[in-house]
Amino acid sequence: MIVIGIDPGIARVGYGVIEKQERQIRPLCYGCIETSARDRTTSHRLHEIYTRIQALIAEHSPDEIAVEELFFTKNVTSAIRVAEVRGVILLAAEERGITIVEYTPNQIKLAVSGSGRAKKEQVQDMVRRLLKLDEIPRPDDAADGLAIALCHINTLR
Repeated sequence: MIVIGIDPGIARVGYGVIEKQERQIRPLCYGCIETSARDRTTSHRLHEIYTRIQALIAEHSPDEIAVEELFFTKNVTSAIRVAEVRGVILLAAEERGITIVEYTPNQIKLAVSGSGRAKKEQVQDMVRRLLKLDEIPRPDDAADGLAIALCHINTLR
């Protein structure tokens, strides 16, 4: 089974691709899709994210995609942008007929670290340990993408 975990954001979309074969879990790739507000409209940035997500799906042929649910903060404008990004991610997955699952930040923390109140650093260190990586993936959004994918794999057990 191949799962892509996605941490949506307008400036940076973190992703992590992991594969589970029997009892082994291994990372295939991770990173970020970055867009810049300089000289670019929101629609252009959304299109760029959509296109890059489509390419990621085409390259890895995931069985499922796990996405972090929208975490509403005080900044409404920021929440709207993240919701728009989630929309293009969900559309890209749906077009390919890929199952989409969504997890809250607390569900992700609990599934990866054992505590829904874990600090970001604890979750990142568990990602490193569980995937047997030499170091914590950088930037943080990439580690978050891997954590979301791990959350889904751990939830399926």
